[in-house]
Amino acid sequence: MVQPDLKKLVAYSSVAHLGFCVLGIFAFRPEAMEGAIYQMFSHGVSTGALFMLVGMLYERRHTRLISEFGGLATSIPVYSTFFLIVVLSSLGLPMLNGFVGEFLIIVGSFYAHAAYAAFAAVGVVLAAVYLLWMYQRVFYGEVHNEKNRTLPDCDFREKLILAIMVVVIIAMGVYPQPFLRRMDRSVTSIILHLNKHTLILTDGANPAKRAKDSALQMAMVRPIAQSPQASAALTRSKPLALITHLPVPHSALPAPDSLLLAAHRLPLTAFAGGGR
Repeated sequence: MVQPDLKKLVAYSSVAHLGFCVLGIFAFRPEAMEGAIYQMFSHGVSTGALFMLVGMLYERRHTRLISEFGGLATSIPVYSTFFLIVVLSSLGLPMLNGFVGEFLIIVGSFYAHAAYAAFAAVGVVLAAVYLLWMYQRVFYGEVHNEKNRTLPDCDFREKLILAIMVVVIIAMGVYPQPFLRRMDRSVTSIILHLNKHTLILTDGANPAKRAKDSALQMAMVRPIAQSPQASAALTRSKPLALITHLPVPHSALPAPDSLLLAAHRLPLTAFAGGGR
């Protein structure tokens, strides 16, 4: 928040975005990991656009000090509009690309580590504070430096490039499903592979243990019992259905001393006992 250099401020915000990616991977839940991957894409678009906008401003004024600006929305309104859209994208405004990844990461992290998710939510608030305060100091207020009054606005080439970036930002925020759908199989495969040696056994001689297990919800993906339906579902090349945070009622617990069938993102037919 006290950074006087505009480019360095954007760089620090970029590091904050990558911190969200690390949190999503650390949570090790499908929605959090998909959010981390999506956040990497969004980070490349929004932060790349911010660096490009800072570079355009530097070419006009040959300085990146925030104190040298002020009131630019009056002299370069088109540039100011593009800058505002990208800033809102970077801080995670809904309907823009930055919101989707951060939301999935926080939701997934909350089920795995609620305290870390709370810290991440505070980071979202701080990002809004320093980015909006930067925008206010650069583009609003009175023009104190006369050099800022005669700055040229965006030319056709710059408008075309920035318009493409804005279209991508809005498209990723409004309709992220094409991106997320392509992540489902790979993320599920990674989690199942890393958990393939974990076995969850029920203890028939311990009713308290059975009651506790029945009350717990599956916060992570666990290996799948060697049933024909489940095995066929994993090897089938069709898309996997999204089943997150699967509850296990007491009546659905398997027989004593048998493997607990806890599939995550399996097709519903794997539980219905049939294939497609």
